[in-house]
Amino acid sequence: MATFISLVNFTDQGMRNVKESPSRYEAFAAGAEKAGLKVVAAYYSVGQYDMVIIVEGNEAVAVAAMLKVGSLGNVRSQTLRAFSVEEMRQLVAAI
Repeated sequence: MATFISLVNFTDQGMRNVKESPSRYEAFAAGAEKAGLKVVAAYYSVGQYDMVIIVEGNEAVAVAAMLKVGSLGNVRSQTLRAFSVEEMRQLVAAI
């Protein structure tokens, strides 16, 4: 199961409706889990990013979930594929 870290920023539309953000996150989490993703963690943050969301699951499903969220116009995201220490150990063993 792959791990993904999404760094999320509110758009202008998302900021205008920021009070709805927790409800929008809950809808995202429910949809992601229904699609087969596991939401590991979600945090609102201060600084360069407004939220950090960590999910585990199939790569295509994770990418589709983030594209769907982006298409709603409230957030933009940058999603990173994350590797555990054990996964990295296996990757570098091939070098």
